[in-house]
Amino acid sequence: MKKLLLFALMVNYSLFVFSFSFGGKTGGEDTIAEKYANSIIAADLQTHLLVIASDEYEGRETGQKGQKMAADYLAAQFKNSGLEPVNGNYFQEFPLKVQYPEGVNFTLNGKEFKFMKDFYFTKGFEDTTISSKEIVFVGYGIDEVKYTDYPGKKEPDVKGKIVMFFSGEPENERKGEFLLSNSQKGSEWTTNWRLKLEKAKEKGALAALIVSPNIDKSIEATRHFIEMPSMKLATGEGPSRTVIPNFTISPEMADLILSPKKVSSKELQKKINKRKKTKTICLNAGVLIEMNRKTEKLSSENVVGFIEGTDLKEEILVITAHYDHLGKSDTVVYNGADDDGSGTVAVLEMAQAFSLAKKEGHGPRRSILFMPVAGEEKGLLGSQFYTDSPLFPLAKTIADLNIDMIGRQDEKHKDNPNYIYLIGSDKLSSELHKISENANNTYTKLDLDYTFNEPADKNRFYYRSDHYNFAKNNIPVIFYFNGVHEDYHQPTDEVDKINFKKMEKITRLVFFTAWDLANRTERIKVDVANDFK
Repeated sequence: MKKLLLFALMVNYSLFVFSFSFGGKTGGEDTIAEKYANSIIAADLQTHLLVIASDEYEGRETGQKGQKMAADYLAAQFKNSGLEPVNGNYFQEFPLKVQYPEGVNFTLNGKEFKFMKDFYFTKGFEDTTISSKEIVFVGYGIDEVKYTDYPGKKEPDVKGKIVMFFSGEPENERKGEFLLSNSQKGSEWTTNWRLKLEKAKEKGALAALIVSPNIDKSIEATRHFIEMPSMKLATGEGPSRTVIPNFTISPEMADLILSPKKVSSKELQKKINKRKKTKTICLNAGVLIEMNRKTEKLSSENVVGFIEGTDLKEEILVITAHYDHLGKSDTVVYNGADDDGSGTVAVLEMAQAFSLAKKEGHGPRRSILFMPVAGEEKGLLGSQFYTDSPLFPLAKTIADLNIDMIGRQDEKHKDNPNYIYLIGSDKLSSELHKISENANNTYTKLDLDYTFNEPADKNRFYYRSDHYNFAKNNIPVIFYFNGVHEDYHQPTDEVDKINFKKMEKITRLVFFTAWDLANRTERIKVDVANDFK
């Protein structure tokens, strides 16, 4: 009887230790998970980031020398930490078709205009020839209940025609406020540049001319982005969203188009703002746009490091961050320390922590694929290639934890670094959201901000990083993000501005969440529907 009782007590104690190790903590004692989370330290994150975000890596532009150097560094770190390659390789290579912006001729009423002086264009549409003798001016190109430039029965027929509209939205100049938002901050019609193009496309427009009152300032603010080559996968697949051909033009070009009506673009804009009412005009103007941009083929690679699980090894947890950035412009390097050097080195540190755990007999039950991806800045291309050509079955992939910018603070949290935006945790799996919340409540106690998780988020961050390609395939995701700041996509995004203690804490939160996902008995369920627009 005593032996039986002793046996029962030993079994109960073993079960307690097992649950204690993989499902949280009791009292003030350390868990096994905490031991390895504590190996993730600010100093190591800084050591890696000083390499990844150095001038030597030339901004890590996809397909270029610096990105290849970064890939080699990441693969070497995986190997040194004891992670295995996949199919004998630490790289998943993917082919790219690159298109350069030069090679566009724009003629208006017989006069030729110059790219990056009189006009520029954004990426997202194929080469084309556009010829038209009619342009329809539609105010600001806005269409909503409070204000519309497509006014019902009086709506001009824009199908098959070029439309022209002002950038931004109507302003109440006396109050210094925007008409739609009733504040000094513009509405989504100002912040989301695609919205007007989608509306014009919906109305059947052939192309759009966007009048910028200060085109010199606009060009300088976005020069590097405009001059960067566009990319798509050479497999024939590119970014899923396309826009109609669109060209931002100078007021002088707009005035030439408006000249038959004897009104300038500046005068017309003032009239609309004063009346708070649109003005639509059909104009005769000879437009010829010929696009024949130079193309070439390149290749890039995702970096993959693998830790095989134990009894549930067929199921895969993926942890991602994009290691590419914007490259350089002449001698100016865009080092992208926060975007996304911070997420990249967080992946390295978690890989090291999980590998150490395995070496010491505490390896994960499920397998984990650590995957810094390239091509994010070009349209989520590396993650798209992976989900199109997965190294492990997507049906066996339980979740993707994606880290993109965790080293800085945004304006909203300028006095509180103890936060992180979480996006997507509840979009497909209610269990994943609870696991994430529990990990934070138990261990890291960060302020979890779900502002950008709202369906009405005007920034659409849920659709703008690599987790989205997994979510589209019905794989639950969490996107960890600190928000944008004044150095976002600027050459001033440098290592000396990174808060490494903040990074350490957030990386540990991702680690604890991954630990739970990798070691729980039941795979999390997909129990939420999402339309992924």
